[in-house]
Amino acid sequence: MIYRQFQNKRLSALGLGAMRLPVIEGDDSRIDEAAALEMVDYAMSHGVNYYDTAWGYHSGNSELVMGKALARYPRDSFCLATKFPGYDLSSFGRVEEIFEKQLEKCRVDYFDFYLFHNICEMNIDQYLDPQYGTDAYLTRQKANGRIRHLGFSAHGSVAVMRRFLEAYGDHMEFCQIQLNYLDWTFQDARAKVELLKEYHIPVWVMEPVRGGRLARLGESHSARLAALRPEETVPAWAFRFLQSIPEVTVTLSGMSNMEQLEENIRTFETEKPLTEKEMAVLLEIADEMLGRRTLPCTACRYCTGHCPQGLDIPELIKLYNEHNFSDGGFIAPMALASYPEEKKPSACVGCRSCEAVCPQQIRISEAMKDFTEKLKNEAI
Repeated sequence: MIYRQFQNKRLSALGLGAMRLPVIEGDDSRIDEAAALEMVDYAMSHGVNYYDTAWGYHSGNSELVMGKALARYPRDSFCLATKFPGYDLSSFGRVEEIFEKQLEKCRVDYFDFYLFHNICEMNIDQYLDPQYGTDAYLTRQKANGRIRHLGFSAHGSVAVMRRFLEAYGDHMEFCQIQLNYLDWTFQDARAKVELLKEYHIPVWVMEPVRGGRLARLGESHSARLAALRPEETVPAWAFRFLQSIPEVTVTLSGMSNMEQLEENIRTFETEKPLTEKEMAVLLEIADEMLGRRTLPCTACRYCTGHCPQGLDIPELIKLYNEHNFSDGGFIAPMALASYPEEKKPSACVGCRSCEAVCPQQIRISEAMKDFTEKLKNEAI
C-alpha cells in the first residue's frame, strides 16, 4: 500500500468510501452487513487505514455498519471520517444533535476527520450564516479533541468554494472534491485544485471513477489505453491519473464488492504516475466522452429520499444517458417496459425537491420531461 504523510499521520493513499457498500436485493438502504464487514477486514489486512462514511449514506445505515465493522479493531489502527449533512437544508440548526448521534452510531469518542459536507450553491449561505452555529460548534469540538482534523467537501463551483474559504479557510485542513480525468475540465476540477493550493490545503478525492463510469470504457478507448500500458486495467488508469497530481493525499473509492476492493488495492501497491504522452491521450479520451450528451449523475442517491413519487432517479438518469448516448435505440424502452407507470419518468411531478439536494445540480425535472417526450415521440 502506498502511504501519504498528512501532518503527523501516515494515511493510506486509498481510502474505503462507504457510500456504495454491498446491499441486499438492490435496496440501497439494506447493507449486506456480512459482506461489508468482510471487505473492511480485507482492507485492514492490506494496509487501508482510512474509512469515509456520512450521515446520509445508505439511508443513514452506513455509519452504523462502519461503526460496527471498525469497533473490532484498536482505535488507533484506523482513521474514520464522517460529515455534517449540509446537503439537506433541514440539518442546519441541528449540528450538535447530529454530531452526538454520529459518535454514537460510529461507536467512537472522536472522529479523525470531520467535514462540512457538500459545499455548493444551494447551501453556501446557510453554511456561512452564524445563526446556525455550524462552524462555531465544529471548531469547538476540534478544540475539545472530538474532531482531530476539520475539512470540507465541495461539489459547488470555484466561486462558491472561494466564498467558503474566505470565511473559514484559516482553519480548514483538507478538502474533498470530485476529481477524475473526466471532471478535470468538465467540472473545472483543475481550477479547484489550484484554488486549494492557494490556501495550502491538500486534496482528498471522491468519485475517482465517476460512479463506475470510468471503469467501463468503449472498445476503442480501451484499446488506445491498452496500447500504452498492456498490463493496466481500465479502472487503474483513473487512479494513475490521480497519482500524477501531487496535491492529492487520499483517494476514496466507493467499492461495492470484494472484486473491486482487491483490484483497487492491487493498483495502490505501486505508484505509476502518467507520462506526458499518457496524460495527453487520457484527456483526449475524456474530451471525446464529454462530446456526448450525458448528465453528470454519480448515483449518490441523495435525490431519492426527497422524491414524493418514490422514483429511482439515478436509474432513470442512467437510462436517459444511455438513450442520449445511443441517440435512441431499444435498451431504455425495453428496460422501462418492466416499470409500473407510477415509476416511469412520466410520473415526475416537477416539484424539484430532488434538485434541491443534488450535489451535481442536475435539472432532474427537465430531464424527466425531456425523457418522456423522447420516448413518446419515438413510439409514435
